[in-house]
Amino acid sequence: MIENNHDWADETSVEALKKSFEFHLKYSLADDHLSATKRDLYTSLALSVRDRLIKKWLLSQHSYYENDSKRVYYLSMEFLIGRLLNHSLINLGFYDEFSRALSELGYDIGDLEEMEIEAGLGNGGLGRLASCFMESLASLGVPVWGYGIRYEFGIFYQKIINGYQVESADNWLRSGSPWEIPRPRFLYPVQFEGRVETTLNDQGEPQHQWVDTSRVMAMPYDIPVPGYKNNTVNNLRLWGARSDLELDLKLFNEGDYFEALKDKHNTEIISKVLYPSDANKNGKRLRLKQEYFFVSASLQDIIRRFKKSHSDFSLFPTKVAIQMNDTHPALAIADFMRILIDEESLTWSQAWDITVKTFGFTNHTILPEALEKWPLELMQDLLPRHLQIIFKINDLLLKEVREKFPNDNERLRRMSLVEEGFSKSIRMAHLAIVGSHSLNGVAEIHSEILKNDVFKDFYDIYPERFNNKTNGITQRRWLKACNPKLSNLINKNIGDKWVKNLSELQALKPKSEDPEFRKKWREVKRENKVRLAKLILERVGIEVNPESIFDVHIKRFHEYKRQLLNLLHCIILYNRLIKNPDQVIGSYTKIFAGKAAPGYAMAKLIIKLVNAIGQKANNDPRINNRLKIIFIPNYSVTVAEVIIPGSDLSEQISTAGMEASGTGNMKLALNGALTIGTLDGANVEILREVGKENIFIFGLTSEGVKKKKQEHFDPREIYLNNIEIKEALDQIGNGFFSPEAPELFQPITDYFFTQRDPYLILADLESYMESHEQVAKEYQDVESWTRKSILNTANMGFFSSDRSVAEYSKDIWGIDPTAPLTSPSKLVNQES
Repeated sequence: MIENNHDWADETSVEALKKSFEFHLKYSLADDHLSATKRDLYTSLALSVRDRLIKKWLLSQHSYYENDSKRVYYLSMEFLIGRLLNHSLINLGFYDEFSRALSELGYDIGDLEEMEIEAGLGNGGLGRLASCFMESLASLGVPVWGYGIRYEFGIFYQKIINGYQVESADNWLRSGSPWEIPRPRFLYPVQFEGRVETTLNDQGEPQHQWVDTSRVMAMPYDIPVPGYKNNTVNNLRLWGARSDLELDLKLFNEGDYFEALKDKHNTEIISKVLYPSDANKNGKRLRLKQEYFFVSASLQDIIRRFKKSHSDFSLFPTKVAIQMNDTHPALAIADFMRILIDEESLTWSQAWDITVKTFGFTNHTILPEALEKWPLELMQDLLPRHLQIIFKINDLLLKEVREKFPNDNERLRRMSLVEEGFSKSIRMAHLAIVGSHSLNGVAEIHSEILKNDVFKDFYDIYPERFNNKTNGITQRRWLKACNPKLSNLINKNIGDKWVKNLSELQALKPKSEDPEFRKKWREVKRENKVRLAKLILERVGIEVNPESIFDVHIKRFHEYKRQLLNLLHCIILYNRLIKNPDQVIGSYTKIFAGKAAPGYAMAKLIIKLVNAIGQKANNDPRINNRLKIIFIPNYSVTVAEVIIPGSDLSEQISTAGMEASGTGNMKLALNGALTIGTLDGANVEILREVGKENIFIFGLTSEGVKKKKQEHFDPREIYLNNIEIKEALDQIGNGFFSPEAPELFQPITDYFFTQRDPYLILADLESYMESHEQVAKEYQDVESWTRKSILNTANMGFFSSDRSVAEYSKDIWGIDPTAPLTSPSKLVNQES
């Protein structure tokens, strides 16, 4: 009989874990072993793990209060957290104990792990980076809270139907989430619309009041974030939108059921979907409401927590650091100013000084379309008081610019927060820069481009604000958890200190010269490739050869990511295998995965082209299975955790100067894949770390790209002078891959000629093909390839997110990540 008490809830003995599991099965789920489904069993296991997280979570929060610690608040529209069960067990340090406890109860922990539905809280690198940072900060013991939105339906679930991407709702919460903790007592009102009333105070100074607003309630849900084998559990707080008026009972009783629920529908739509299409006015309005909703609720929560211990706002920057992960949270600058001036009665100069000292801004892109701008009339309608504040910030900025650069009207136009034109808009990146004491890029080349090109005008005025913080990944998830066979091999040979200090992998370098170790390394890689081949068969229904080179291109689909460059190589390989198979060395399995934004027609057409080329090549007996082209649908963290360990070659082929950093390049190299790439993003630093002999670099540099565009590059010259390239492009345009619709891919050929190949695919194609020929030759020398694979893993120490966040902590937030906190003397009642 299970006693109804939790004396064992924080114990880690096998018997205590069994009791905890059975307790939740019976008392949390009202179930038993006879009727429980696998999902019930998974939920019981997750709740048992969560019990142990909560005790450390409480201790961490109490420690922060007792030490009066400076806290970091990380604002991000995305947190791509992946599955949490395996990750939590590893970081808590008792995976084996729970596995044994379940085994004694007759269950397999691996089967239950597969029941977890991945949270739909992100789309790509931005959200995955935020999650790596949260885990590393907890592992270093840094007091941090993440803030984002609890998207009910994620971005979308990707299906491939007749080769096309088809989006459906990603209902990841359909069975609930055992990891989240609702906090209804911390509901915050978020205001929209209305008007601004201005009056004069006793000193004759203007006072502003935002009145006649509509409002939405923000409901918090907390997810514990454990550090690795320490006592720190930090918090990820996600906001769900709730209506003030759930049901208009009068209308309901009158029979107008839809109208009775209208307010609830219009309110709660804010947190339904990540990145709703902004191709129309309603979509733009919803996107802006999402961004303000989450920063408003977060700031109210941050200020509430600060005011529990402090009343003097001049202390705010010494106790609070707010980091904006890209431009989405930039409205926090204006909202914080509004709160300090309108609600806390600070002067403008006092409020501005506190704001700039508090905020930091991480830029993740140089693409103009990704540097957010909001129509001025939309801002006026939704956030009239914030627009007033932005105008004043802009006036003061332009005054400063005039003083430093007199008679430079063009500079004033470029730097203004307001973009003039037929339709005026607010430049959110400019607001973020002016309102922050730090602007960082995320790779060395990216940070230099920000200083010398994209934000050069701001660098001329605020050079001290600009800095670089190269991205990183957490080795706990991206090696230890996702590649246990390789982790075990490493541990047996050099120990496991690398799990906390990734630079310890340097000890693998001598092992690269050991034939026996290289053999074991290959065996692990082959097992991982077999696992990936099994996933491909299950998801796509195509058998692939694990002896072929697994050439992997896993990124969201975008023109600058240059999936088209890879596809042209696929077509040329196919044609060579038909005409002269001896010309091709070895066999290829080309693996693509990634989503295209629902409104991005070109990216979706490229996905269709991947599948069309695959349909042709995969079913052509003449090429004797030497080329397979695979698209794995619905790419996610969980899918990546299978693809990455089984990869041989990592495609990092964006146009030089376009990719901010990338983290997929780091994950693949950490797992022993060799990189083929341009000198773009973090590839530059990977080259430096692994050595030029262990990476395949091709194509134009960022300076070469700039020069080529200045010279008005004409892709027709390459098209007309290279027979293989001409044939491949003609096949795309003439319906060879789409006989049922010959003109289907005409927009892609138009892209090269009428748009003049804006991302210089043809300019780099010949160099890319030469590099691939070198890859194929190298792959045939298994000993040499294995040595390079080992050295890639061994030299990844710099790319740990532990190093990244330690730099943020020291250089931007003013926190020493090595300084220990005292444990709380007692568990006093401190609300979170």
